[in-house]
Amino acid sequence: MARLGFFVLVFSFVFYMAGIAASASTTTLTPREYIVASCKATRYPALCVECLSGYANAIRKNEQHLAQTALSVSLSRAQSAAAYVAKMTHVRGIKPRERQAVKDCIENMGDTVDRLSQSVKELSHMGRAGGEGFMLHMSNVQTWVSAALTDENTCLDGFGGRVMDGNIKVAVRRRVVHVAQVTSNALALVNRFAARHRAAIPTEKP
Repeated sequence: MARLGFFVLVFSFVFYMAGIAASASTTTLTPREYIVASCKATRYPALCVECLSGYANAIRKNEQHLAQTALSVSLSRAQSAAAYVAKMTHVRGIKPRERQAVKDCIENMGDTVDRLSQSVKELSHMGRAGGEGFMLHMSNVQTWVSAALTDENTCLDGFGGRVMDGNIKVAVRRRVVHVAQVTSNALALVNRFAARHRAAIPTEKP
């Protein structure tokens, strides 16, 4: 019995030290190293690092700041792409089918901008919300960012098929694919923040 107690004590000590080591490994990271490590959770890690490295000091190794910044960058890129796509309707020689696809994409990108803007505001207003309040806010953000990503992909679908091949398709796809990748990364970081916060919330005993 005493031997069993000894082993329990040893295992408890090992797990305790492992927890300290994991915490220390996070706190010893530089702001940029923190971003590099966090971006491994995204689908496009190199793009993630490229987009967020310039904000390393503002993020301050804080998961909410990281998610907030990723959303803000996504919103900025979406606004730029929406403005660019809107100019495509004035391109000389544009075909009727291309014009319709561009008009549909303008609507899609407008919805993307609206939803990302809502997400940025929602996350910034969360403050110290906890428990059910936190999860409600996070659910809104996750829903809106997911919808924004769907809007971006819907825009790209409008240029599907060889019949749409041409300079208009190439130009629009280049901009919107980039935004979709940045939005995908932002969603991954939002989901990561939500999951870690959820895991940290103590479960209530029945």
